[in-house]
Amino acid sequence: MKKILLLFLFVQSFSFSQTNLFEEVKFQSIGPTIMSGRIVDLAVNPENPTEFYAAYASGGLWYTNNNGTSFSPVMDSAPTLNCGSVTVDWKSGTIWVGTGEVNASRSSYAGIGILKSADKGKTWENIGLPESHHISRILVNPKNINEITVGVVGHLYTRNQDRGIYKTLDGGKTWKKTLFINDETGIIDVVVSPTNFNIQYAAAWQKDRKAWDFKGNGAASGIYKSTDAGNSWSLVSTEMSGFPNNEGVGRIGLAIFNENTIYAVLDNQNNRPSSEKSKGSLPTMMSSPGEDFANIPNKELNNALKKYGLKEKYKAENIKNFVESSKLEPKEAFKVIQDANKALFETEVIGCEVYKSIDGGKSWSKMNQKFIDDFYYTYGYYFGNISVDPNDENRIYIGAVPLLFSKDGGKTFEVISKENVHADHHVTWVNPKNPNHIINGNDGGVNISYDNGAHWIKCNNQAVGQFYAVQVDNEENYNVYGGLQDNGVWFGPNNYSHDVSWQQEGKYPYQSIMGGDGMQVQVDNRNSNIVYTGFQFGNYYRIDKKTDKSESITPSSEKDEKPLRFNWQTPILLSSHNQDIIYFGSNFLHRSMNQGKDWEKISEDVTKGFKEGNVAYGTITTISESPFQFGLIYVGSDDGLMHVSKDGGASWTKIEIPENASKTDDLWVSRIVASQHKKERVYATLNGYRNDDFTSYVYVSEDFGATWTNISKGLTNAVNVIIEDSEKENILYVGTDNGLFISMDKGDSWQDFSSDLPNVAVHDLKIQAKAKDLIVGTHGRSIYKVNLEKVQALTDEILAKNLYLFPVEKMQKSRRWGNSWSSWSEAYEPKAEIWIYSNQEKESVLNVVNKDKVNVYSEKIQLKKGLNKIEYVLSIDAKTSQKITKKDKKAEIKPAKNEKLYLPIGNYTISIENESTTLEIFESK
Repeated sequence: MKKILLLFLFVQSFSFSQTNLFEEVKFQSIGPTIMSGRIVDLAVNPENPTEFYAAYASGGLWYTNNNGTSFSPVMDSAPTLNCGSVTVDWKSGTIWVGTGEVNASRSSYAGIGILKSADKGKTWENIGLPESHHISRILVNPKNINEITVGVVGHLYTRNQDRGIYKTLDGGKTWKKTLFINDETGIIDVVVSPTNFNIQYAAAWQKDRKAWDFKGNGAASGIYKSTDAGNSWSLVSTEMSGFPNNEGVGRIGLAIFNENTIYAVLDNQNNRPSSEKSKGSLPTMMSSPGEDFANIPNKELNNALKKYGLKEKYKAENIKNFVESSKLEPKEAFKVIQDANKALFETEVIGCEVYKSIDGGKSWSKMNQKFIDDFYYTYGYYFGNISVDPNDENRIYIGAVPLLFSKDGGKTFEVISKENVHADHHVTWVNPKNPNHIINGNDGGVNISYDNGAHWIKCNNQAVGQFYAVQVDNEENYNVYGGLQDNGVWFGPNNYSHDVSWQQEGKYPYQSIMGGDGMQVQVDNRNSNIVYTGFQFGNYYRIDKKTDKSESITPSSEKDEKPLRFNWQTPILLSSHNQDIIYFGSNFLHRSMNQGKDWEKISEDVTKGFKEGNVAYGTITTISESPFQFGLIYVGSDDGLMHVSKDGGASWTKIEIPENASKTDDLWVSRIVASQHKKERVYATLNGYRNDDFTSYVYVSEDFGATWTNISKGLTNAVNVIIEDSEKENILYVGTDNGLFISMDKGDSWQDFSSDLPNVAVHDLKIQAKAKDLIVGTHGRSIYKVNLEKVQALTDEILAKNLYLFPVEKMQKSRRWGNSWSSWSEAYEPKAEIWIYSNQEKESVLNVVNKDKVNVYSEKIQLKKGLNKIEYVLSIDAKTSQKITKKDKKAEIKPAKNEKLYLPIGNYTISIENESTTLEIFESK
């Protein structure tokens, strides 16, 4: 019974009611598009390769029929956008999406099973496997589309039984599990013979991911074969087969040429012989004298860090800053790092290998003649894709950090990813009719080549960026800033509207100011050219946009201290009391009084301490300072702790939420936020995503965190961010892993606030108070903007009314009305926005009357419960025009170029039932 209830809650979390007060409050997508986002799968029409679907990890499914020149979203009506795989039957147009990304990264969001569309994406039906969470592959019998084989990876962070191979013969009405290995081993890939649906191969992957550690290999990993269309399976990567069969077997990707010839790309985590270490090892580099070490190119040092699994914790800049600031010789610093990361300093692993079988999996031969270095690094869990030319078994492609091609079956490789192709490759499709035509999906979207990688087209016209954080400045036409997964930090105008005219002009409206995985941004409110931002694990800089100068500001540990621990998304905060003062979180809270030039620790370790593993953990995740008092500071950590200081860090008090005291090991403090409306008030959101717990945890305290009230009732998704409205203390906004929500009563109840947003993860929210705009940073659909003026105007008095007509803005009469600069362009039409609040759904009549009691406009309207917007184009017919001029001889009404007549200058009364307001049309000067 408990499992059924949890399953219901999980599915329910993706289907929050869309009926709310705010359906007419429209969101605007403000990009950016140029950097695109992570592709996980492609489905290409082999008869017409200009038609294909692209599945984004958390941005949904997109369709093109013009070779990627433009795409349209086809999954926005679905209950989730999180994709793992896509399969299309091109004859019937049926689409199947396996939801939940399978790449096992820190933001690989879970899905809800298999979604099917029989009408090319207009509507979607869930056909089962909701507890799968992450679906790697869907095989559909081309002769009977109701016969389907599905590979299920299963839960990302916890053990579960719902993983393996599933089979249906009735289109998903019933399912049978035909292969189960154990509760931490799922199926990461499945392939089928192009001529015989009975012959199928599956790759099993044993892994154990925790917030602090990730083991991506195990003895249960291996390759299985079915000869009866997936009804039964046998292991073919046996100990005697030639394929590795031990604890070091990691993720496996498969490519099939025919039913007997099959390739496998393997992340081999077994250790290399000590005599066969790759060049440029980290111990060698860090045995160099200090001056020589400082001159080692960062790229080389980063590559060495990757090979030892340390890129999850450190960057070259971190290590060099640590050496310099701690006044240590590199070898001394290396010893400190070794001591703090014992599990990582074993002999280098083998890494990527390519195997081939020509006897249906009975025996396997390793194809690569030497180590495939600088390819997987230690990120084999993030890759595992191999493709074979359908007409030439020796032409293969493997994807990881670069994209590699082999014309001799994997004996040798060459790089074919070029300057406008993003790194981190996840899928490559080879045209069966033209082997030089390939389509590649990577962390930067879709690329197409017609000469086997010599030149590439980039298809990046859709807003599918995965933002971690957003920010705004105080410019008159303010700018929006944001840090993205694997795509750096960008800023651009808040009024951005997507078009491709920038290609003619030569400059994209958004500009990049930082590479890597872009993180949090702070902007000096006295001078918006001064920006503080950085990339993963605490590598932050003070940037002067005007001079293009940047200086590292990351705090370093003292001599003889262990390196600081920085979260993947390290929090940074400029004090609202003095913009020279910066707060920065490691496992300690640091403060700089001079823009990051010097730092002091103002806390003890406010986490539970170091935890052995290969991912940075035991770190501060969120910082907030009260606008009412300098030094009233709150911090929260990834291991479940929260602290408050009321004296600028001189002393700290641990604060707990009693109902979750026993769960703090499982919950990540996603936000702790000091109220801007009341000094004693503080909000906290906790997130259980890293334990496959999608419950909403939202709390408020009215006494600095001494006691707490749960305000998450009605929310059903893991929560990433909470903010207060800039004007009304009763209004709160929450961003979850599946949408945006609003409360008008301080959290007593919540409503969906994303009528124009698809069901996408919302990672960050910021309000530009002067413009009354809410900026929404999504992890999959870039940035949205919504104006809050009418939301903020909904007072308790208005909400108590049956009907309320908001004041209408004045409008200036213009010669532009009804005119255009060219006969080939559309005429400009003036529109008055009329906003109405109704407490019920009903039909009514809207009337507009001039000063002489002439009814110039009347319309029957169907009011929804909540806010309603009516756009009144200020045009009138000839009969109404005659009535106006008959009573007002001075009124001038002449046809515009579009032959329409428009209201003359004057005051007009807009009325609906017993409510009325005034529209003033005034003369231009």
